[in-house]
Amino acid sequence: MRVVLADDYSVHAPSGFISRGNRAPNPEVPERAAILRRAVEAGAHEVIAPKDFGLDPVAAVHAADYLEFLQTAWEKWSALPNHAPEILPNVHPGRNMDIHPTHIVGLAGHYQADTACPIGPGTWKGALASAQVALTAADALWRDGKPTYALCRPPGHHAYGDQAGGFCFLNNSAIAAQYLRDQGAATVAILDVDVHHGNGTQGIFYRRGDVLTVSIHGDPHGYYPFFTGYADEIGAGPGRGANLNLPLPQGTGDAAYLETLDKAMAAIDAFGADALVIALGLDASEKDPLAFLGVTTDGFRQIGAKLGAGSRPTVIVQEGGYISDILGDNLAAVLAGFDGARG
Repeated sequence: MRVVLADDYSVHAPSGFISRGNRAPNPEVPERAAILRRAVEAGAHEVIAPKDFGLDPVAAVHAADYLEFLQTAWEKWSALPNHAPEILPNVHPGRNMDIHPTHIVGLAGHYQADTACPIGPGTWKGALASAQVALTAADALWRDGKPTYALCRPPGHHAYGDQAGGFCFLNNSAIAAQYLRDQGAATVAILDVDVHHGNGTQGIFYRRGDVLTVSIHGDPHGYYPFFTGYADEIGAGPGRGANLNLPLPQGTGDAAYLETLDKAMAAIDAFGADALVIALGLDASEKDPLAFLGVTTDGFRQIGAKLGAGSRPTVIVQEGGYISDILGDNLAAVLAGFDGARG
């Protein structure tokens, strides 16, 4: 497996978020990328450095006003008297509020969907660097068809085209998929195996028929992001039928997960995608601190083998997966399973 690694994953270092009304330590910390990197470096993988593709391929997915917010938010926030060390919105537009704000506190509520995407002085730099890792992987795949893993941090699949959320700022998987389309892939499929619904990715492509979005995730009736991820969300307009959600009950283990993955792969085969982007979350693990599902390390190996079966050009983009004593083992298992299936 070819792997894209950045030199520094620590520039974005959020300290907290709000969970069930409590301010808690943020699990999306630089150390999780360090654990994943060590797992990659322990394997026999070709490692390449990310290139700088600039803002154009990012702007192909994200709105200009949202990108301006991400670039300028910290400067505006840090000019406030008595400001907190991170931007956490304290007000969000309700269903009866539709004025676009101009004050940074209002802008934060407008562009940050929740309190799990705090912005600090290094957030824009870190998010952009993560997107460049995904773009480098997609570009390498397009050039020679060789499967490539992008160790992206921060993750991206909760970021909409114009809104951050759930530890995510730029949607790395969507950016990679759009890049492949722009290079000439007629159709692309995104398969999201993170424990949380890929709501931002779904939102970006919901009305498009050229990108199939498939998400396997914990049942949103009782799990983040709560408002999306239901089975009846199938796309709209030209994208009707090009969105598939496969929610799973709490505690789902290897066998049921793998059966669901078979359904996802069958849908991708029926769609006939020219390329596949896998949004790889490792937080379906039985030992993940945000645990909802119960996938074992051997289950991740089998997931990797199913993902690697066949010959469709594939790029793997890292999404969630938080610190546990088997986080690195789970990544190694996915990559080994994939490589074994590809031979």
